[in-house]
Amino acid sequence: MKNINLLLALFFIVSTSCAQKSPRKDVKGSVNGAQITIDYGAPSVKGRTIWGGLEQYGQVWRAGANENTTIAFDKDVKINGEPLAAGKYGFFIIPNESGEWVAIFNKKNDAWGSYSYSEAEDALRVMVKPEFDDEVQEQLMYGVDNSGIVFAWDKARLHLSVE
Repeated sequence: MKNINLLLALFFIVSTSCAQKSPRKDVKGSVNGAQITIDYGAPSVKGRTIWGGLEQYGQVWRAGANENTTIAFDKDVKINGEPLAAGKYGFFIIPNESGEWVAIFNKKNDAWGSYSYSEAEDALRVMVKPEFDDEVQEQLMYGVDNSGIVFAWDKARLHLSVE
């Protein structure tokens, strides 16, 4: 019994310390009357090469750490001009070495990472032009501004318009 309690305590300590490395964050905002909620794990750069290193070009990425990033809308919206029904979606990104990146709203919103990602479950894919800043955004950040969803990590910045 002591061994089981010791193992449970050790598991709790390890899992708690791991969770703190990429804490869960929750962002809420409103754009054109639509309530938007974003839930994500926020990893840090920590001196690593992010784009083309940790996150491979041309590969589906969960757009955060640990459990999937989710984005929920309380009413039908348009993302970059494309219709998306109200609901809660798993959010993924495909970064590309050059040109536009792919932002994906997937019907499966309860997975761990992109391991079980299936393109067949996509509700919407939109192209988005990344911008690159000279300043590093150390910890991944999502936000909602007056025109849509913003994303910043490392030197990459994305903006998805919401109507």
